[in-house]
Amino acid sequence: MNTITTKDGTAIFYKDWGSKSAQPLVFHHGWPLSADDWDNQMLYFVGRGYRVVAHDRRGHGRSSQVSDDHDMDHYAADAAAVVEHLDLRDAVHVGHSTGGGEATRYVARYGQPQGRTAKLVLIGAVPPIMVKTPANPGGLPMEVFDNLRKTLAANRAQFYLDFPSGPFYSFNRPGAKPIAGVVQNWWRQAMMGSAKAHYDGIRAFSETDFTEDLKTITVPTLIMHGDDDQIVPIADSAPLSAQILKNSILRVYKDFPHGMCTTHADTVNQDLLAFIEGRALSETGRAAAA
Repeated sequence: MNTITTKDGTAIFYKDWGSKSAQPLVFHHGWPLSADDWDNQMLYFVGRGYRVVAHDRRGHGRSSQVSDDHDMDHYAADAAAVVEHLDLRDAVHVGHSTGGGEATRYVARYGQPQGRTAKLVLIGAVPPIMVKTPANPGGLPMEVFDNLRKTLAANRAQFYLDFPSGPFYSFNRPGAKPIAGVVQNWWRQAMMGSAKAHYDGIRAFSETDFTEDLKTITVPTLIMHGDDDQIVPIADSAPLSAQILKNSILRVYKDFPHGMCTTHADTVNQDLLAFIEGRALSETGRAAAA
């Protein structure tokens, strides 16, 4: 397997497909999944001549199940270790959900200062901050995240069936029919990882404040979010990030769920390609420059 070892001894698994001379696209996966969640996008873009890279976050997938340091600072440092090992330049970083937070911190602290990042894409991403605080009154109550931890600890295997069968892909909406293969693939990826990493990761994705990271980012950024996202509600995420970023485009997709990269892969892929190539995006999402 392709792995690198970080400074603290953690083995990070990564995929690296396509020509080494092509422009790299780096994909950052969501909680509690793995690089496999990007298979559709990676096949799409490698088929169009791009180099595509994705890694398993520490404690997730095929990476080391370390006990501690499941936080955004370490997530970003691990991503930087992969990028520097492969010497990726002019890269476009694409992050979904928790991976959007990881990509944001990576670009702010490593990719942009090092001149390695060309563009950033945030899809259903957790920034600026998810949890409700005095400074973020529209956030989700801490009880929401406490319940995630409680449910995970009680029966992780069942929780990892219920979550994708319901709100993650909006399969709980009237008339929606869960797709068995999609649910099983989500469960497969999640169960590969460490229960401890997933438990600790809830704090990382819910309580980390990315405001200062967003303020420093100047590379062109595309923000994509479904207005039926039941995991990262749009009202307290995408529009707020767009207001903070200096050079962003916000696209809101009607009725798209949190797992839009799977359920609406064709639209996501086409808009990603248009943004990367500097072309106009599709008419599917409502656009607002920020």
